[in-house]
Amino acid sequence: MLSCQRSRFQLPEGAHYLNCAYMAPLAREVEAAGIAGIARRRNPADIPASSFFDEADRARVLFARLIDSPDPRRVAILGSVSYGIASVASNVRLDAASNVVVLGEQFPSNYYAWSRRCAETGASLRVVAAPAARAGRGAAWNHRVLEAIDARTAVVALGNVHWSDGTRFDLHAIRRRSREVRALLVVDGTQSVGALPISVRELEPDALICAGYKTLFGPYSIALGYFGEALLEGRPLEDNWITRRDSDDFAGLVAYRDEYREGAIRYDAGEHSSEILLPMMTSALEMVLEWRPERVQDYCRSLTAEPLERARELGYWVEDDDRRVANLFGLRPPEGVSLDRLREELARRQISVSVRGSAIRVSPHVYNAAEDLEALVAALEETAFERAASNA
Repeated sequence: MLSCQRSRFQLPEGAHYLNCAYMAPLAREVEAAGIAGIARRRNPADIPASSFFDEADRARVLFARLIDSPDPRRVAILGSVSYGIASVASNVRLDAASNVVVLGEQFPSNYYAWSRRCAETGASLRVVAAPAARAGRGAAWNHRVLEAIDARTAVVALGNVHWSDGTRFDLHAIRRRSREVRALLVVDGTQSVGALPISVRELEPDALICAGYKTLFGPYSIALGYFGEALLEGRPLEDNWITRRDSDDFAGLVAYRDEYREGAIRYDAGEHSSEILLPMMTSALEMVLEWRPERVQDYCRSLTAEPLERARELGYWVEDDDRRVANLFGLRPPEGVSLDRLREELARRQISVSVRGSAIRVSPHVYNAAEDLEALVAALEETAFERAASNA
């Protein structure tokens, strides 16, 4: 079992940061890597040409290890999730007879590109909404996704974890169904990769795209993507010099090459070789690999089990434990509890969470301790007592 990792961060005393799904705090070592990168720019003469490639390739190796990919060349360095999803969408054939399946209220980065492509091609966008009933909601939502996939489905694009409440989707069942109809599976792993085990060797998704600044603990403005066999010959969004074969030969750059470097590197974003962002990302990946995703889940599950039972006793609804991840959950208040009043109480107690729709989204991680969850429950109890008093 992991021990609390708070000492590796510089979170303020008295504050309860339960909001990793919004943005992970920078660890001391990740911050130090960025500061060292800034210092390197003082004298560009000390920055060799190899630095344009070496740190990026190091990030590919680390991310491939995290997602159990046998080939780091399948990893691209991107600027954002939307960039990676757009790269995939631009290489998918759609027509008026086809459809794309997405989740209801999924994060926009994995929605807008598909909405546009469907509008351009006449394809149908199938949005699979969550069931209204709370009992058995996670299982029913998974069943709806499988039902939505048919012989005309070209793409299934979703997160393996819903960003608003942590509902888990059975990617292996969805992959089996998508393979039956020859549809691509495109996964946004932003709220899970690094905190939840995933194996692309076993799952074989066509793309897995992850922002760097949440459960990967890296900086903003960098994302990482795995691209499967079906996309390795695709056309990238940009025509970068650095993605071309022999681009490490600076003296020969004007001997223009049509061929790309091997693998998914063709999808790399322009100027991705940042001497600031990439060292921060590699430092973060090393830290996350040290923690191990399965241990992160165990830590968060142990941390939240008793507080969540107390929240349920107060009337709050939380997705069933076996249908959500341990590092992200939504608390939906009972009737009579004002969401605005609850937000005020949370802020008063210096508890940082997010409001997403009708839920208070709570996303603890390994820098949290029991007192953070105790503060959360105390805020829930305060508003529950106020409701009881008003009804007396």
